[in-house]
Amino acid sequence: MPKITYVDHAGTARTVEADVGSTVMEAAIRNNVPGIDAECGGACACATCHVYVDGEWAAIVGPAEDMEQDMLDFASDVRTTSRLCCQIRIKPELDGLTVTTPARQG
Repeated sequence: MPKITYVDHAGTARTVEADVGSTVMEAAIRNNVPGIDAECGGACACATCHVYVDGEWAAIVGPAEDMEQDMLDFASDVRTTSRLCCQIRIKPELDGLTVTTPARQG
């Protein structure tokens, strides 16, 4: 199982195991990771699962598609590595992925 590390805005890291085929958001919710609200349940209809992908992982994760980019317009403190983690599908190549949650969602 790939391991994903979530770092909160204060710097606390939590590493969880994630099922291949699930999303980074689903792994966070299953493991009670704070800072991922996921109000829409992963439908890409809100911006409450906003994360910053660690720079070394940005190319592997890939860029946001148009619908996700539109939703990021509603997120706070958007950066070049911002993604909605409901749109990042877990695959074996993401073992070790690190994402950081913003100070606030939405």
